[in-house]
Amino acid sequence: MTDHSSAEPGPSLAEFDVAVWDLDGTLVDLSVDWGVVTDDVTGVFDRAGVDTAGRNLWGLLELADETDLRGDVEAVIAGHEREGARRSERLPHADTVGTFDAEGVCSLNCEDACRTALDVHDLDSHVDAVVGRDSVATQKPHPDPLLETIRRLGADPDDAVFVGDSVRDEEAARRAGVAFSYVDEQLADSTRSD
Repeated sequence: MTDHSSAEPGPSLAEFDVAVWDLDGTLVDLSVDWGVVTDDVTGVFDRAGVDTAGRNLWGLLELADETDLRGDVEAVIAGHEREGARRSERLPHADTVGTFDAEGVCSLNCEDACRTALDVHDLDSHVDAVVGRDSVATQKPHPDPLLETIRRLGADPDDAVFVGDSVRDEEAARRAGVAFSYVDEQLADSTRSD
């Protein structure tokens, strides 16, 4: 489990009618070797003669926008994500999907990979909205992807909880004014005895 000792415990999911889930690390574990993805993306820049020294994958995505290589870079990343979604592992919290009035997914993965993973694990019929990295112009921790997911659900941000596994997820929720809970806190709560 991730250490969130500096953060206050998140709210109980039972308090909400609307849930928005992060995907990778929350509902499923995408089978993606991010080191290989980074190497393949670096290859896109190398072929274009662009220096990538000192950049991680997120830095490479930013550089892609600056160099008009976003489409090529997205295609490489999305290809890995789609394949990883087909081979993904369902995580325990996926069993909670389908217990809310409305549910969505807001992810840094491409939308197609999200939909593939939801389909592979029979979660798609319970998810009413999916917003991936390529669905809107910004990515988490910017609040817009989360707010767009909630808008597509026809819900109010005050009525929703965002469940994720990263500080980036928590920051997106804070910026959007949406309640947030770490997935590992919810799992711990569901396994505690009274």
